[in-house]
Amino acid sequence: MSEEQVRHDFELDARGLNCPLPILRTKKALNGMTSGQILKVMATDPGSVRDFQAFSKQTGNALVDMSEASGEFLFLLRKK
Repeated sequence: MSEEQVRHDFELDARGLNCPLPILRTKKALNGMTSGQILKVMATDPGSVRDFQAFSKQTGNALVDMSEASGEFLFLLRKK
């Protein structure tokens, strides 16, 4: 599933931030959302791939999609 095919409700630009800031900002953004809404996160930290996979498992927020292009990572999370 490509990122363009999934509608998202909110965007978070975490580009240029290193661990743990992308996850911390994602957690804060999700706290302000309602169940079922989709958050699109843009990041540049290569470690964020592993971090978002673990975050999804630990919190129950579904990692709907993730992709990488030109050193930029896109994550789509559905709030539980």
